[in-house]
Amino acid sequence: MTRLDTPPTPLRAWLGLLVILGPVLLVAMDGSVLFLAMPAITDALTPSADQSLWILDSYGFAVGSLLIAFGAIGDRYGRLRLLLVGAAVFGIASAAAAFAPSAEILIGLRVLMGVAGATLLPSALAILSTLFADPRARAQAIGIFAATFAAGFAIGPIVAGQLLTRFWWGSVLLLNLPVLLVFLLLAPILLREVRAPGTGRVDVASVLASAAGLLLTMYAVKHAAAAGPSVAAAVAGVAGVLLLGWFARRQFRLARPLVDFGLFRNPVFAIAIVTGFLPLAAWSATAYLASTYLQSVLGLTVAHAAALAVPGAVVLTVAAVVTPAVVARIGSSNALISAHFFIAAGLALLLLADDAGGSGWYIAATAVAGIGYGISFSVVAEIAVAAVPPERAGSAAALAETGNELGNAFGIAVFGSLAALVFRLAGPDLAPTLGETLRLPGMGRAVLEDARGAFVTGLHAVASVAAILHVVLGVVAVRVLRGGRDAVGVTGDERVAALG
Repeated sequence: MTRLDTPPTPLRAWLGLLVILGPVLLVAMDGSVLFLAMPAITDALTPSADQSLWILDSYGFAVGSLLIAFGAIGDRYGRLRLLLVGAAVFGIASAAAAFAPSAEILIGLRVLMGVAGATLLPSALAILSTLFADPRARAQAIGIFAATFAAGFAIGPIVAGQLLTRFWWGSVLLLNLPVLLVFLLLAPILLREVRAPGTGRVDVASVLASAAGLLLTMYAVKHAAAAGPSVAAAVAGVAGVLLLGWFARRQFRLARPLVDFGLFRNPVFAIAIVTGFLPLAAWSATAYLASTYLQSVLGLTVAHAAALAVPGAVVLTVAAVVTPAVVARIGSSNALISAHFFIAAGLALLLLADDAGGSGWYIAATAVAGIGYGISFSVVAEIAVAAVPPERAGSAAALAETGNELGNAFGIAVFGSLAALVFRLAGPDLAPTLGETLRLPGMGRAVLEDARGAFVTGLHAVASVAAILHVVLGVVAVRVLRGGRDAVGVTGDERVAALG
């Protein structure tokens, strides 16, 4: 039940939440806003197959690699200050990227956008938690935060589709500027500075090792898929794995590690974080591949392709909004389990789409999977905040959002590389991607149909692997979460009381 002695939440807190949601929406949108724009970017900048993947996932890797570090930096030096600096850099990098003259420059600016974006999410959620004294209001605010983050991923391609019918591809990045300007004007008025006492120094070696390890490992995976095995890719992969292993061991020796791996001793918490990672990996990969499928295989216009994404986006957003109320009744453990099976069912429906038609199956797939995506996005944020003391809110929020952002980047890198590998093996072997093959002069009808069929085979391979992984994790979740206390040691009754 709600505490009667808690004063009403002031209007300023809700206005502060509204201001915070602007950058949160943008950071999520920028993880997916280029999906529909990639055919236009390919025509304008002619990136290679490897560069195309980097354009899409360099942003996510930069965000994911640095979220934990910036969570700790915000704890020490001030979360509001970090928010303001990050928003300003994010806006400048967005404006520059919109007019990038080459693929290399666009990739570099997307990395800068990712660095700036990594400053926003952990500090935003930590500041949000301090705005609301009433636990019920705080739970509602966190649910709104999670729904906004989920909606950003979902509506990114839709917004891009509307802009691309009227403007050039860079317009999808200029959309960030007015939102960030409003934030920079209002945040100093409505939000207050927050620091955590006794945070200590940020371990620079850990930051560098985690970022370099992730980038080297993913470079090796993508290079091998696009161009085949090579000595350079093998060396990069081994170096990346060694760096990540050294990073993990170092965290156990630090008094204040960037990643508190001790939290993962709780199997429910571990499954929750994986539930934040895997759905984003599946969603980002299939959303990107489906955007190409709709335009380059089925021949739909960008506006038509964007319209087909609306039902799934609506379902995802509604699911994220209503999940806290559902969790109050069935518990977060049951919600986590159901998310995996909804996603697996939706991915399985993609297998019914082929190169002759499949837009209806695409709508059905995104709608069914959207239920699971919305549940996972909402539940993971709640568990992250509930699992740690308030003074570690920034770092804990960073850990949860890191799972999401790394899932987004890994999905495009790993699953995208799988699709590229299948296309290279099953296609006409004239170019490494479908877009490059379709642009070759003098291609006969049979060759083009072969290329489109190979792309669909790659899409089916990705959907199959992702669906199987979700079924496996769902079964593991059933075994681990069966009986006992609810997620992170919170009982169903306690959670109902917290949510009112």
